[in-house]
Amino acid sequence: MNKKREEYFELFKRYEGNPILTADNWPYTAHTVFNPAATLFNDKTLLLVRVEDKRGFSHLTLVTSEDGLSDWKIEPIPTLQPDPENYPEEIWGIEDPRITYLEELDEWAITYTAYSQGGPLVSLATTRDFKNFDKLGPIMPPEDKDAALFPRRFRGKWVLLHRPMPSHSIGAHIWLSYSPDLKHWGDHQILFKARRGGWWDANKIGLSPPPLETPDGWLILYHGVRQTVSGAIYRLGIALLDLENPTRVLRRGDEWIFGPHEDYEREGDVDDVVFPCGWVHDKKTDQVRMYYGGADSVIAVATAQFSDLLKYVKNCPEADE
Repeated sequence: MNKKREEYFELFKRYEGNPILTADNWPYTAHTVFNPAATLFNDKTLLLVRVEDKRGFSHLTLVTSEDGLSDWKIEPIPTLQPDPENYPEEIWGIEDPRITYLEELDEWAITYTAYSQGGPLVSLATTRDFKNFDKLGPIMPPEDKDAALFPRRFRGKWVLLHRPMPSHSIGAHIWLSYSPDLKHWGDHQILFKARRGGWWDANKIGLSPPPLETPDGWLILYHGVRQTVSGAIYRLGIALLDLENPTRVLRRGDEWIFGPHEDYEREGDVDDVVFPCGWVHDKKTDQVRMYYGGADSVIAVATAQFSDLLKYVKNCPEADE
């Protein structure tokens, strides 16, 4: 089994100390912890972790580490909780955050999924200290999720990547929308589509971490969902967008580059899932650390060299859509 696993090509290498965080580490009662957002803050790696309680509802809790791998400091109480009295769309919890630093505003934007009675939708909050948060409320109607902002404007407008699930069409694709103020969104368009047929990313895809800026374009890590007779398998693929025109897809890999192999990825509340919501680029070491949920139950990390990721995606096929 181990020999077979080693034959898979994967750009990211798992940290030998995985899983790095589980519900057993939590200072208060939690069912599972998974799908963390990630950023660098005050010279530390900061995670906003999805914590699911025993009702089945989720909230977000802040965790920090000096090296981004070990000795994690967990806040003793939830950091960002659902507030259904003021934000009724959060009635069944908040989930799967992504963090983007907006230099122009000198604040961090947190996109997350609010679980409303009408289904999941995209909500947005901002912060400057990860202690006080300004909730802007929903920015996309249900059903929509897997959203993250680009860190800067394009032609005066903010740009959001997200994944709506229209009930009348076949396939769930990655979309792109524009806003002048982070609240009102329009000019919606498909960025790239889920493939059809037997592909690993057929019929359903979604953004994973926020886009990562490179000299050659925006690096996109996304998940594809393969439906099999024994259930779904979540794997990761890679794409590259034009640096000044994010609607233009330059490259898209044909093969998945990371998938569930280890026990903590294959067995849990939802089997066969690797689901990253955050990554950080350590420019001193050229290392990219990808933080992901394993089987919707634990948190793990895998690393790759930034230069290797860029080299790989530049050799992927040119996008045909």
